Formats: sequence, structure tokens, C-alpha cells
Amino acid sequence: MIFYSLTSLIFYIILLFMTGLLFGTAGIPRSAKKDGVLGGLARIKELGLDAMELEFVRGVNMGPDQARLVNIARKELGVRLSVHAPYFINFNAREKYKRTASVNRIMDSARIGALAGATGVVFHAGFYLGDPAKKVYQVIKKEIRPIIQQLKRKKINITLRPELTGKASQFGSLDEVLRLAKELKDISFCFDVSHLHARHAGKYNTAVEYERVIKKIRRSLGVRALSQMHFHLSGIHYTAKGERNHLNLKDSDFNYRDWLKVLKRNQVSGVVICESPNLEDDALLLKKTYMSLK
Repeated sequence: MIFYSLTSLIFYIILLFMTGLLFGTAGIPRSAKKDGVLGGLARIKELGLDAMELEFVRGVNMGPDQARLVNIARKELGVRLSVHAPYFINFNAREKYKRTASVNRIMDSARIGALAGATGVVFHAGFYLGDPAKKVYQVIKKEIRPIIQQLKRKKINITLRPELTGKASQFGSLDEVLRLAKELKDISFCFDVSHLHARHAGKYNTAVEYERVIKKIRRSLGVRALSQMHFHLSGIHYTAKGERNHLNLKDSDFNYRDWLKVLKRNQVSGVVICESPNLEDDALLLKKTYMSLK
């Protein structure tokens, strides 16, 4: 990892030695008293949460000036920020213009996200489109590499995090995102544990399975990776083909309590972003549950 300033180096050191998990929402809390991201940040602080993900999923709808204001507020409130890039990304698209547009969407998300003080940009990398998984992996890896180089060249301090996806038709299995993070080195990944559960039609829902997953991450990326994790978590509805839609935790079979126990037992640190429809309600439930664990 390259550092462009003393500030970025200090922030990285803080992250490296941070213990425990921070909890937040995917987007502005539903109970925010004022509109917009600034109102959302204020509500995160009022609720006793720690983080928020800027949802650029329909497009990057924030300009540089607003991003700088968000960064000021984020610092004052002590809220961790991340960004979710637009859904319309497919690095395995047949058409070159679609792949080019995907690169531009990542770069726009990273540029604005960095100005806002976000530490990472999450994205869905693409679809198999009937191609062999091994071939798609190489195509997507080839498309991501120049983005890393652009970020370095433009001194945009933000971490790319391809997401573990919830459908078998989508690129983004656990093995694929871990391999990308290992081989490209300058990126990490977003571990959507609910997607893992849905992608495998209900598996990965016990403490034993969770322990195996943590061991796999440690073996693949080293113990340092477990100190800088970025999770998505929610209740989830799935079929044999994978994810259908997000649910509130109480309406889902997802075993979040044992997952949190395993994270705490293994001293995993990072951020948990809640994507349940009720957002802050489940985010608070997750934080309360985690804090109550021995």
C-alpha cells in the first residue's frame, strides 16, 4: 500500500491496531431528522452507531463540494464512511463501452468517496454470462488492475473492495474475492456474510462453518486482513439459485448471533454495515448483541 501523506499513514496505523467492530447502516438512517447525508451522519451519532455507507448504487449523486462538507462532518462526529459504487458494473461485459463505463463508475465513486473521507469503495465486479468461472476471473482481474494504477497516479486514497455476491450467476464467490485480494495486493474485499449464506442456499449458518471461513481468510490473506474487515450483513431471502431480497433479521433464518460470537472470539476488527430494510434497527441490534458477548 502506498501512502500519499503523513495523515493517511497515521490513519492506516490506527486501523491496523483497532480492535473490535464498528456498526453502521447502508445509507441514511430511516429515522434521520434532516434530509441528506449530513442529516444521516448526525443521526448515526445520535443513535450511538459508528459508521455509514454512502449508497451510490444508482449513480454518484454527490459533487466535490458536498463531499468535502461530508468529510468535515464525518471527522467532527467520529463516523466511519465507506461507499457502495453503482450496481451497473460488469467487467465481464461483451461490449467494450460497458466495461469502460464500469471503470468510470468505479473511478467516480472512488474520487468522490475519498473527498468525503470514505476508506473503501464496495462494488459488484460482474456476471459470468455463461463463461467459465476461471476465464471470468482473469478478465475481471485484468480490468481492475488499471484502476488500481489510476488511483495511485491520481493519489486517491481509498481501498477497492469487490463484494462477495449472493447469486451463483454473479462473479464474487468467497474464493474469487479472496484470490483477487491476494493477487492484486493493493485491494481488499467486502465480505457480505448474508450473501455467502444465500449463495450456498442456506449453508454457512453455524459456528463451525463460520470458524472455517475465518481460518480460510487468515490462511489466504494473513492475520492483518482480519484487523481491517468490511462486512455487509442483513436478514436475507434466498432460493436454490441464491439471493432474492434482503429481510429484517427477525424475519430471516440467518444466524447472526453465532457469526458475531465467532468474530469476537477470533478478535476480528473492522466495520459491519447493516443492509436490512429497517437499517438502524438491525444495526443497533447487531451492535447490542456484539457488545453483550463475553
